[in-house]
Amino acid sequence: MVKIQRFFTDYRKEIVIVTTGLLILAEFFHFIIIMSLPYQVIMAIVGVIGLVPIFLTAVSSLQVKLVSIDVLVSIAVIGAFIIGEFNEAAIVTWLFMLGEVLENVTLQKTRSAVQQLTKLAPQTAIVINEDGDTEEEDIDFIEPGTHVLVKTGAKVPVDGQILTGSALLNEASVTGEAKLVNKQIGMTIFAGTIVENGTIIVRTTAAGEDTTFGKIIELVEEAQDSQTTTQRFIDRFSQYYTPFVLLASIIVGMLTWDVRLAITVMVLGCPGALVIGVPASTVAGIGNGAKHGILFKGSNVMDQLQKVDTMIFDKTGTLTEGQPQVATIKILKGSRQSIINKLVAIEQQSDHPLAKAIKQLPITEKAAVSHVQAIKGHGLQAMIDGHKYLLGNLTLVNDLVGNNNSLKGTVKQLSNEGNSIVIIVNDTQTELAVFGIKDQLRSDSANALHQLKMLGVQHLIMLTGDNQETANQIACTLPLSKVKAQMLPQDKAVFVKKMQKQGHQVAFVGDGINDSPALAQANVAVAMGSGTDVAMDVADLVLVTSNLTSLVNGLKLAKRTINNMNENILIALVTVVLLFIGLFVGYIEMASGMLIHELSILVVILNSMRLMR
Repeated sequence: MVKIQRFFTDYRKEIVIVTTGLLILAEFFHFIIIMSLPYQVIMAIVGVIGLVPIFLTAVSSLQVKLVSIDVLVSIAVIGAFIIGEFNEAAIVTWLFMLGEVLENVTLQKTRSAVQQLTKLAPQTAIVINEDGDTEEEDIDFIEPGTHVLVKTGAKVPVDGQILTGSALLNEASVTGEAKLVNKQIGMTIFAGTIVENGTIIVRTTAAGEDTTFGKIIELVEEAQDSQTTTQRFIDRFSQYYTPFVLLASIIVGMLTWDVRLAITVMVLGCPGALVIGVPASTVAGIGNGAKHGILFKGSNVMDQLQKVDTMIFDKTGTLTEGQPQVATIKILKGSRQSIINKLVAIEQQSDHPLAKAIKQLPITEKAAVSHVQAIKGHGLQAMIDGHKYLLGNLTLVNDLVGNNNSLKGTVKQLSNEGNSIVIIVNDTQTELAVFGIKDQLRSDSANALHQLKMLGVQHLIMLTGDNQETANQIACTLPLSKVKAQMLPQDKAVFVKKMQKQGHQVAFVGDGINDSPALAQANVAVAMGSGTDVAMDVADLVLVTSNLTSLVNGLKLAKRTINNMNENILIALVTVVLLFIGLFVGYIEMASGMLIHELSILVVILNSMRLMR
């Protein structure tokens, strides 16, 4: 039986084509030559061919105690044979098979995002051996640490870091954005991205399913197979609805003694559009999100997200870039560029987070630095051209500069503006400058938060571990409902729980390990793609592009997907109601009803495909 089922599954399209040809031949005998016997024989043959796969599927479902649509159709077709309606049996089974073929074709299109991602996944890589020779190798056999050569026009086969060379990469497969990114030595690159220009050697950090790209494909596939609350309800509903239709048809037959009417009730009562409508919306919506760097970890996340009325944001790396930059330079004494050259040279010896921002400043020449010494909690001391330089906070330089009102005023002003302060001064006080460093607000933050409010999010709240002054400085340009500073990780989780107890549906948006408790507590956990692995593991929704515009688009997509599901349910229910009304007033028969039933299935699938745009 299994082999026969597999045969009909594998050759479903071909069988539909053959039976279509037989139906045309039957109609030729019926209307052109007007020969009843060949017409009835051919219709019987088509009916039997169509009944076999439906009947086998029905038997399989009954073995697991499930009364499926196939059970209803099988009984109806067998009944049609018994009463001699071979043409009805043929047309019903042909329409059922044709409907399945068209459903498969259209559902494959709704899964196109995953199919496109899978096609982008590279299968082999050019590996550089220890002797310098190269050979092509399957990515499944590549270990971390392997050196891989990637040339212009090729797909990057592994996650890794660039050892030599530079390249322009199209990262659309990972981030959803098609703009080219310039990658230099030491930078991280991802499998599935394309080298538009340049040749690079990459040291592998992950390959195959372990790459970021591989995880994205796995995540999207799992999400598309997940179920919303609505889907679970529909599945339970259909388990009871299908036996109910079977019972109703038996009662109709017993009351009317009209077997044909009872059989027709079975055919028209099939809940095909109802069963297929919700998963079709789910697949299309999640596929669209994946294509644009918005990864939902399940369709239930969409259901939860569209109900959110409160969004809580971590500051650093979420509302801000997460990479402090030199925002202000105040030169009190000396040459601006000369001071910058020396400051950058000294900071090259430091791993402090503020040093990273200073190292990005442009220099004209490299200063010769020696005797660099860290002064714990205050800064650095170094020698340049025989002079001692102090680099750090006001406490460090206070003894050297004395009561310098100009310096104190500048430090106070920049501190009030939310800057971290770095002062540089030499032992002769001929060079003195103050650098204000702060994390920059994301360019899309303000606009994204305005759009979230327009989409119905009532409360927008920022939580941060920074001091109140820095928090207020960031928040002053944003449409936030509340700002809370000096929050520890556990404080953030407690605040989320407090909002939930007040009856709010809460989404928390963060990117760091310190955000994990709050992310785990929230109804919907949203992680920025640039964040830590811990944050992304806890998250329900990952924004690969790490921008808040993606969050807005994700919320829009969630709302549209859930609305689409509801539309499909309405279409399915209205179709069944109208079919039964048409049946009992005499306008619908078995074959025509089956045609409308199959068309309703295609309508809900095509409606779902609108989500792919």
